Amino acid sequence: MEITPGTLLKTINSPADLKKLPREKLHQVCDELRQYIIDVVSVHGGHFGASLGVVELTTALHYVYNTPYDQLVWDVGHQAYGHKILTGRRDNFHTNRKYRGLSGFPKRSESEYDTFGVGHSSTSISAALGMAIAAKYKGEKNRKIVAVIGDGAMTAGLAFEGMNHAGVADTDLLIILNDNGIGIDPNTGALKEYLTDITTSPTYNKIKDEVWNLLGKVPVGKNFSRAMGHKLTEGLKGMMSSHANFFEALKLRYFGPIDGHNVAKLVDTLKDLRNMPGPKILHIITTKGKGYALAEQDQTKWHAPGLFDKITGEIQKKKFDLPQSPKYQDVFGHTIIELAEKNDKILGITPAMPSGSSLKYMMEKMPDRAFDVGIAEQHAVTLSAGMATQGMKVFCNVYSSFMQRAYDQVVHDVAIQKLPVIFCLDRAGLVGDDGPTHHGCYDIAYMRCVPNMIVSAPMNESELRNLMYTAQLESTRFPFVIRYPRGEGVMPDLPPGQGGWKTEMKEIEIGKGRKLKEGKDIAILSFGHPGNFAAAAIRDLKNDGINPAHYDMRFAKPLDEALLHEACQQHEKLITVEDGTVKGGIGSAILEFMAAHGYKNEVKILGIPDRLVEHGTPKELQKECGYDAQAIAEAVREMMRETAAVRLTES
Repeated sequence: MEITPGTLLKTINSPADLKKLPREKLHQVCDELRQYIIDVVSVHGGHFGASLGVVELTTALHYVYNTPYDQLVWDVGHQAYGHKILTGRRDNFHTNRKYRGLSGFPKRSESEYDTFGVGHSSTSISAALGMAIAAKYKGEKNRKIVAVIGDGAMTAGLAFEGMNHAGVADTDLLIILNDNGIGIDPNTGALKEYLTDITTSPTYNKIKDEVWNLLGKVPVGKNFSRAMGHKLTEGLKGMMSSHANFFEALKLRYFGPIDGHNVAKLVDTLKDLRNMPGPKILHIITTKGKGYALAEQDQTKWHAPGLFDKITGEIQKKKFDLPQSPKYQDVFGHTIIELAEKNDKILGITPAMPSGSSLKYMMEKMPDRAFDVGIAEQHAVTLSAGMATQGMKVFCNVYSSFMQRAYDQVVHDVAIQKLPVIFCLDRAGLVGDDGPTHHGCYDIAYMRCVPNMIVSAPMNESELRNLMYTAQLESTRFPFVIRYPRGEGVMPDLPPGQGGWKTEMKEIEIGKGRKLKEGKDIAILSFGHPGNFAAAAIRDLKNDGINPAHYDMRFAKPLDEALLHEACQQHEKLITVEDGTVKGGIGSAILEFMAAHGYKNEVKILGIPDRLVEHGTPKELQKECGYDAQAIAEAVREMMRETAAVRLTES
C-alpha cells in the first residue's frame, strides 16, 4: 500500500528544504508530518505515541539548528520518527523496524543526522555533553549541541550524573526536557511530582508570563531586554518557593515551562537559546500521542499498538493457526500473586515496566507489596538487596538487556553478600523489531560467571511456574536468575484465571536437568525455550530415520553433571542449543565441563553468534542465527553425514 505524504512534506528531503519554508508554513508541515506518521505506523507498525508528541519540537529543532553540523541527540529514540522523515528517510520509512529495513531508533550507521545510537534511556545528556566538550576542545565555537530527554528518562542515575557534570563543564549545551508525564507506563517518583508542581503553579507561571510580556513592550533594546529578563527571572525563581531551583542548583539555566505544541513559540525560544552560551535546560510540556485522540486518552496502550485502523482505532489482532498460548510475562504476573498469597515475604520490583513485565497485576492487587521504581535499574537491584537482608523474598523483574545497566549491583550488592534476590529476566534471547539495543543476548554469559549465582531457564510456562516456586522457598539461599523470552509460550491448555495460572507447582532440584527423549544417534542439549525448537527438529528428523536424544538442561549454573556424564558417555556427538550468545553461554559451559573431565566428543554450539544481530521478527532472526527448528535439524543431519562418511572411509 503506497502512502503519499502531504504537499509540503513531500518536498522536504532534508532540513535544508525545511529551512526554505517561511515560518508561518511550519504549522502545515507539523500537520502533514503527524498525519504521515499515523498513516505509516497504522499500516506497518512501530512505536506510535512518542513521535506524535514531539512533532512540533522536531520541526522546530531542524528549522532553527544547522543539523547535522549542530548535533541533535535523542534519548531512547522512540520519538525519533519525525526526525527520520525530515532527514531524508521519508520514502523508506515504511521499512521501519522491518527485517533489513530502517532501525526503529537513531543509528549512527544509518544517517549522519543520527549523532548517537540509542535504544535504552537516559544516555542523551552524557553523550551530548561529551560532544560539547569535544567541540570546545577542537575550537568549534559555532557548533551547537542539543539533548532531548523525557521526564521518565530523567529519573535514571545516568541523567543526574550528566546534569551534575554539565553544570560545571562550561560548554554550549542545551538540554530539552520533554515533559509528558509518561514513559511506557505513567511515571512515578518525587521528580515527577516536582515537575508537576512547576507546571501547575498558577502563581509562578502567571508572574513569569507577565514579566516577559512587559519586557517585550519596554523600548530598551534587545540586549538589555535579554539581560534584564534573565535577572528578573532569577529573582522570580528565588521568590516563588523552590521552583526551578533543582536545575539551577546544578548550574543549569532553566527556561520554561512552555507549550511544546506551539511550533512558532518553540522556534522563537530555540533561536534565543541558540545564541545564549553556557549550559541550559528548556522545559517543554507535551502530550504523548498528540493529534490522535485515542492515543492521547490511553497512552500506555498506544505506545506501540501494532497495526490498526486509523479511522476507527481498532487494533488488528494477530491471527494464530493454533490455539494461543499465554505469554511468559503473564504467567509470571499471575504466578507471583499466587505465590505471594501463600508467602507473605514475597515482594515484587520493576524499573518502569509494570505492563511489560506484568507486575501490574500484583501492583493492582497488592499495592503495598509491588513497586515500580522508575527508570532506575541499579536502584531496583540494590533496593531488592536491601529488602533481602530483612528476610524478604524479592522478585526483581527486569528485561534482560536492561539488567546490563545494573551489573555492578548484581555483583557487589547481591552476589558477594549471597542475598537470595530472584532476578526474573524477561525478553531474554532475540526480542525482534527493537534490534540490538534490546536483544537479551548476554545474560547467560554475564550471570553464570558470577559466584553464588543460580542461572535457570524454563522450556515452557509450567517450568517457569516451577522455577518461581523453587526460587521463593526458604531453602533457596542464593541469588536466582530465571530467564525467559518475549511473547507466547507453548502451552495453550494452561488455564488462565484472575487468581493465577491454576496448575500445581512443584520444587525443582537446583542444578537438575531432565532427559526428555531417549536416542542413540546424537544428543541435543537445550537450554530454555529453544528446547521447543529442538523437539520440533527431532520430530522432523524422524522422517530421516535419525533418532536423537534430547536433554533439557534447565540450569546453566550449576550444571547437571550427572546428566552431562551420561550424554558424553552415550553419544559421540553433541549439539547444544540456546538463545544466548555462543561466547560464554551454556555451550561454553558444557565445553568447560568436558575439558575438565577429559571428554573428546564432537560438539556443535547453536545460538546467537558473536556479532551484533539487527532487527526483524524473532523467527527471522532465529533462522538467521541458525538455531530455529530447521537449523537444528540440518545441524544434526550434517553431523550424521560426517559420521557416515567417516565410517564408509574406515570400512
